Amino acid sequence: MAKTAKGVPAGKVAPVKKTASAKKAAPPEKVTVVPEKATAAVKKAPPARTVAPKPPRNESRTALVRRARRINRELAEVYPYAHPELDFENPFQLLVATVLSAQTTDLRVNQTTPALFAEYPTPEDLAAADPEEVEEILRPTGFFRAKTKSVMGLSRVLVEEFGGEVPGRLEDLVKLPGVGRKTAFVVLGNAFGRPGITVDTHFQRLVRRWRWTEETDPDKIEAAVGALFPKSDWTMLSHRVIFHGRRICHARKPACGACPIAPLCPAYGEGETDPEKARKLLKYEKGGFPGQRLKPPRSYLDAGGRPAPPLGAG
Repeated sequence: MAKTAKGVPAGKVAPVKKTASAKKAAPPEKVTVVPEKATAAVKKAPPARTVAPKPPRNESRTALVRRARRINRELAEVYPYAHPELDFENPFQLLVATVLSAQTTDLRVNQTTPALFAEYPTPEDLAAADPEEVEEILRPTGFFRAKTKSVMGLSRVLVEEFGGEVPGRLEDLVKLPGVGRKTAFVVLGNAFGRPGITVDTHFQRLVRRWRWTEETDPDKIEAAVGALFPKSDWTMLSHRVIFHGRRICHARKPACGACPIAPLCPAYGEGETDPEKARKLLKYEKGGFPGQRLKPPRSYLDAGGRPAPPLGAG
């Protein structure tokens, strides 16, 4: 029988000698994954996909605008019900509630303002109130003495200079005690339908994580972000970013593994990336659906008059 050069009969395959490296194959390389586009931080962990490359630091202006606007579109799908989470029935109530929301939660404010507005429904009433009585009502919101001074002071100015009406111009609103640009834009956007960007702590944190701007001054952040979007988008953009910051992209432990815009985020990985662990970090609405409003407007109620659940719940 003919043999090959190795001494193996023709037509036969020489056995392969096993080596130590062959016995212990190297484990496959672990691939980092991020969630597929989710629906409003739902209860179930979303499916995963390979993480997209982080936007480079030398991202062009055009690429930045496109990415920022895509994030806004994604958030619009995730939070179609985004809205101000303070209860109010008129511009005056919104103005006062926004001033009271400093250094506390919207839920706490919503639990406090019914008693305040029941006792002092108009600027005239609040301007003439006994400060000690107002302080007692506002005590649960924290810094109640300073807040009493602010809300009574702005009420007095509204009566003396604006006929008891909340002005609809930025330059007039910022003259009121305790009212800065952030508060003014909340009122303009939600009580008067005039576009404005609300630069609160959540908004500042997220736009820097997304590298929309590296500014730290609120006024400069407002200008930088405003330049990326049409003016008509400003108010709803603010709501969506704030909603996302409160529910998913937290300051200390962002839930990266459950974030619907993770593929677009340069800061992906700063928080928990495991989908199951990230899901446990999510914060949902407390005290009423949607958001933290105790009295949601009719548009947020279902056909039976009950609060509609957030997208993806149940």
